[in-house]
Amino acid sequence: MGRTPWMQTTLSSALYRDPAAFDRERQGVFAAAWQFLGHESELPKAGDYLAGDIAGWPVVAVRGEDGAVRAFHNVCRHRAGPLVSEGQGTCGKELTCRYHGWRYALDGRLRNAVDFGATQGFDPRDWGLLPVRVETWRGFLFVNVDGKAGPLAALTAPLDRLFDERGIKLGPATLRRGHDLACNWKTYVENYLEGYHIPIVHPQLASELEMDDYWVKMDGAVAVHEAPTKSGVNDGLWAWLWPNLAFNVYRYGLMVEHMRPIGHDRTRLDYLYFYDPQTADMESVLSASNTITAEDVEICEAVQKNLNAGAYEVGVLSPRHEDGVAWFQTQLAKAHA
Repeated sequence: MGRTPWMQTTLSSALYRDPAAFDRERQGVFAAAWQFLGHESELPKAGDYLAGDIAGWPVVAVRGEDGAVRAFHNVCRHRAGPLVSEGQGTCGKELTCRYHGWRYALDGRLRNAVDFGATQGFDPRDWGLLPVRVETWRGFLFVNVDGKAGPLAALTAPLDRLFDERGIKLGPATLRRGHDLACNWKTYVENYLEGYHIPIVHPQLASELEMDDYWVKMDGAVAVHEAPTKSGVNDGLWAWLWPNLAFNVYRYGLMVEHMRPIGHDRTRLDYLYFYDPQTADMESVLSASNTITAEDVEICEAVQKNLNAGAYEVGVLSPRHEDGVAWFQTQLAKAHA
């Protein structure tokens, strides 16, 4: 008989409502980790870009005229103007500051400090865009703000095994959408990392699953939901990658879910879909996705209100259902040490 595990308590609720805690996580989690930005198929030609906010760091990835994808801080070196708006677009052969019009080549070199005037000591070669480390995995683009993370391939190795086992092959991205919710990013991530809530929050989903055989298991920095269906058809895969990315695989395709903090008390959920429109009933796929997401949003916002109220300070984690949450909180504690 195995030994009964010691009780594990949760992190302090203050970490879910304190702006100073989020500031520590900006550096200790998001600057230090690989962060998802998009997919190479969204940048088919030179000048195409993807711009996003990484916990307050504006970043842009752009395809160069040589075909390479490079990433930069979306910040002009003159007086911090933005180069492009957040989202997907094309900039032609130059990135142009939206404040004073400084123009940069697609490789980041300052090409023209427009109408700047003559001055001693100013060398345009010293004022190129600030680069951000970028790597790809199976076409997915990731950036690392502080440039010190280990190789992306080491982090994603468990996902490689899962994708290979399931024979998952992706075409181009087919749809982007997203929405905000009023909770700390950790509240939503922890909800994703356990199936304990499914019978209560997602009764329709629970009716389709063998909940007695539902497990969340850690493999490196990847949490994998093992959720056999009552039909016996194993056509789903839910996998989460540290610190805030999920790959949700369904019968007809895949949805990437990026749980992106936009402050200490708000989270942006960005979805990127990969479906073959010839074989997938997108209306049904999106309807099912909308239902589950709405149920999660409702409970996460309610939990956040209680965390903010201050009566609850610390809780306890289930050894049967919340191993993923326990692992996540252990990693987070390092950012607050």
